[in-house]
This record gives sequence, C-alpha cells and structure tokens, in this order.
Amino acid sequence: GKQAGEAIKPVVLELGGSDPSIVLQDADLDAHLETIATSRLMNNGQSCIGSKRFIVHADIYDEFVERMKNIFESYVQGDPTKDDTMIGPVVSESALEELLDQIKESVDKGAEIVTGGKRVGDKGFYLEPTILVNINKDVPSYHEEIFGPVASIIKVEDEQEAIRVANDVRFGLGASLYTQDMERAKELIPQIEAGCVFVNQLVKSDPRLPFGGIKKSGVGRELSAEGAQAFTNIKTVWIQ
Repeated sequence: GKQAGEAIKPVVLELGGSDPSIVLQDADLDAHLETIATSRLMNNGQSCIGSKRFIVHADIYDEFVERMKNIFESYVQGDPTKDDTMIGPVVSESALEELLDQIKESVDKGAEIVTGGKRVGDKGFYLEPTILVNINKDVPSYHEEIFGPVASIIKVEDEQEAIRVANDVRFGLGASLYTQDMERAKELIPQIEAGCVFVNQLVKSDPRLPFGGIKKSGVGRELSAEGAQAFTNIKTVWIQ
C-alpha cells in the first residue's frame, strides 16, 4: 500500500478478516447447519472469508453448540489426497503453533473448549477441529483472525447485541446471516459492517460479484466490473 501510494498507483488490498456468522433464533438449523460448519472448516479453516465467529441467539444456543460439536467430531481428518479425508493439515509448523497459542490464551482468559484443541500426531501440521465457547472480549478469538479449524461461538440475547458483537472488531471482510425472515434480514444487512453479507449461505467469492472489505480488511474491490474499474483511468471528453 505504501509503495503504491508513493508511485500514485491504484491498489486493491485484501487483508483478511474475523468474519461473523449471525444465527438468529428463527434460523433453520436443519437446512443450514452443515453449511455453517463448512464455512469454518473449508480449506482446513484457512480461508479469509471463512466464518470465524458464530454469534448465536440464546434461544437456540445450546442446540447449536451441541449440533456443531457433533459435526466437527464427524469430520474425517487425515491425508488430503485420500477420498475420505474431510479436513487436512494447516499450512506450516509456525501456523499450527500460532493456533495452539491462540487457543491456550483464549482458555487462560476464560474460554472453554467444547471439542478439539489439540495437535494430532507428530507428523504433519494437524489440529483437531475445535470449538470454543464462553467467549468474552479479552479472548483472542473474539477479535483476532484465527486462521485454522477453530470456531468461536458467542451467545447473544437479541438481534441488536448480535450486530454490536459482529461489528466489534477491526475487520470487515464478509459476514453471513441466518434467518427465515427476509424482511428482517433486509433491515439488518445495512447495519453489518462488512464488504459483503450472504443470507442463509456461506460467504463466497464469485467472478460476477465485487469482492473486498472495509475497515482493516482492506481497500478496493476485486472481480466483476468493479474490479476492472478499480484499475481503470476514466477519461472525460467534452465536445461542444
């Protein structure tokens, strides 16, 4: 960004995120829970647009945690070249160590491990799919981007608390919202501080759609017409 600025060149920066997944009390868990789990565990949890924080209404919180635990524990972990493997290793030893440090610090500051939390074996960089609960503002997983198969589930009492928690980070890449009330969804979407909001679906990048974040998640847009225009100098011509 500094180099581009010094050269007066346009730049698009995608700088990661701590994406929220807001699950309202009327969410259809039967229809969407597998998608919600995938949004955290895809690419072994190493996705900038993967959901990191699951912000769940108190009325369905206990059911959500239990069902997510069952899904996480059902994922077959192993060699990613094998057909039955559902989750592989993270990218490096240092990445794994950072994840373990983040989990330990989270627990030290009050979080509770529902499942996972440990390294798997001594060959390769495998971390058990992990769920953390009892998340407070001091816990790293509340505000940091945890780049691995670690889900933080946060209980909220109402929609406005859900929005406040979702926005209470320095990032703003993507967000997802699960509800059956589309009129309510339309009211909440403008309140969510993110470059994109997906309703009843995990966040995806698609060449037909502009992609990028706000806040510390970056500047500018990739893909679609907007992505091309980000690097286009517009010439104004007036003929009289």
